Amino acid sequence: MNNQPLPENSLAAIERALAAGVDAVEIDIYQVEGELLVTHDRRLGRVVSGEGIITDLPLAYLRQQKLENGEPLPTLRDVLALVKDRALLNIEIKGANCVPVLKQQLEAFISDYQLSFEHYIMSSFDHQQLYQCLQTMPHVKRAALIEGIPLDYAQCCVPLEAYAFNTHLSFITPELLNDARQRGLKNWVYTVNHAADWLWLAELGVDGVFTDKPDFLQNVNLKD
Repeated sequence: MNNQPLPENSLAAIERALAAGVDAVEIDIYQVEGELLVTHDRRLGRVVSGEGIITDLPLAYLRQQKLENGEPLPTLRDVLALVKDRALLNIEIKGANCVPVLKQQLEAFISDYQLSFEHYIMSSFDHQQLYQCLQTMPHVKRAALIEGIPLDYAQCCVPLEAYAFNTHLSFITPELLNDARQRGLKNWVYTVNHAADWLWLAELGVDGVFTDKPDFLQNVNLKD
């Protein structure tokens, strides 16, 4: 297997993960001029060529930029067409004003390819936009992202009618996990790239992890 790193959120990286047989793929989206662009950073220059903040730039300029492997900046529609029903697609809402376009594009794609909404989950640190998802796409699962340990643990998931509670590796406690379980939530932990952490989280009983190394994770025996 070719283990040379690929740019995050690239179609090549997603295809490699799918070929490895992952259960789910996570991407990040920003809305620019009615298009949903797939990239993690709000500012160009680290993974994507160019300069400036993505939401401050013209779409035409952004479509000219390249990832480190030469790919153009992917769109959500590019990713939907690649993944189809091969894995669950976790769409993290990063930029503002994504939900109306996300609803339109996702519903159109599902209709065109006769797929199921069960293949998708929306996640975000922006719980206002997750609430918009509940109001406009209640049939699509939602996951509340947090970084830290709130005083009320997973209570934020209640008004969102969330399916999952996605937490940071550095802020995992038995109390936080137990509260999520008692509320009937799945708990997925980000971003976990070391075997010792995978084993520790498996012992705690988390439901899944986000990782940049899915091919390595699948070679680790997480069972006794």
